[in-house]
Amino acid sequence: MTVADLTVGIVGIGSIGQTHARALKEIDGVRLTCYSGGTADSGEAAGWPQARQTTHDRLIDSGDVDIVVLCSPTGLHGAAAISIAGSGRHVVVEKPMSLNVSEADELVRIQRRGTAIVSMVAQRRFEDVYAHTRRLLRDGRIGDVRLGMTVVPWWRDASYFEAAPWRTRADEGGSLVNQGVHNVDLLQWLCGDVHSVTAQSATLALPIEAEDTTAVTLRFESGAIGLIATSTATPPGFPATLTLYTSHGAVELGQGDVRRWEVPEVEPPASVGATVGGGSDPAAIGSGGHVAYWRDVIDSVRERRVPLIDAVEGAKVTRLLCGIREAAATGTVVSLADLR
Repeated sequence: MTVADLTVGIVGIGSIGQTHARALKEIDGVRLTCYSGGTADSGEAAGWPQARQTTHDRLIDSGDVDIVVLCSPTGLHGAAAISIAGSGRHVVVEKPMSLNVSEADELVRIQRRGTAIVSMVAQRRFEDVYAHTRRLLRDGRIGDVRLGMTVVPWWRDASYFEAAPWRTRADEGGSLVNQGVHNVDLLQWLCGDVHSVTAQSATLALPIEAEDTTAVTLRFESGAIGLIATSTATPPGFPATLTLYTSHGAVELGQGDVRRWEVPEVEPPASVGATVGGGSDPAAIGSGGHVAYWRDVIDSVRERRVPLIDAVEGAKVTRLLCGIREAAATGTVVSLADLR
């Protein structure tokens, strides 16, 4: 270690916090120094025996680390991120960045001051099949998107909700914001900004307050149409997919693999092999995307630039999720530009 190492603290070293800790082991010039949650041995289990356990509040309020990672319950993300970034420290926020549009907008304003980096974790954008497909779309090689759709037909049993009761609550739980959010982000990233949405949701499998199944229609700013379906009520839990029907053909992407590629004279991106993903096991995700994500975050801090997935990108996801929730609650068409 050198004096130039950037120090990191993780708020909530549960399963996803452990994933971040493992990813950080792959990056030079950075070290995990503290964490909250877990046990006194959690740091050592993640490969950081020198990391010390502390409290959530102390880690959020202190200035002891360069970067704070928020892996706390979803409903706590926004306020904590504002506190951290507002004090001039860098913050990495697990998805979604917030479930409140005004909080997300405030994080964008803080970022624009240039005193702190704000980044939402969206590591799947770094997966080769999605990054390559986006480049092809940007260059016009696979045509214009006319219909974009993603389906996340997963399963979560009672033990998943018993382990963290906040997952059962309507304000911060649900298949859309906790399981489907990465594919929601990918769909918007590939197809462009969303203009308006309609939605329906239901709780079908277990007696919890949060929805476990949501279906959405979208109109993108480009005029294209989109569909989203998320669920944790479909055993045994199947791979998530994202499909694009364009003016030139059709593309279906899975979890690390190309499932279908029917675009004349354009070679598909190379599959890295389908991963287990989180279909039935929330811990069954690799850390490869997180390593690539963290390399960009660390580079952005050192180079004093905005990261690829910044507060603006995080706010887009927040606005879309809030629009979907409002549409499902009211049965109306919701324009995202009208959300405050």
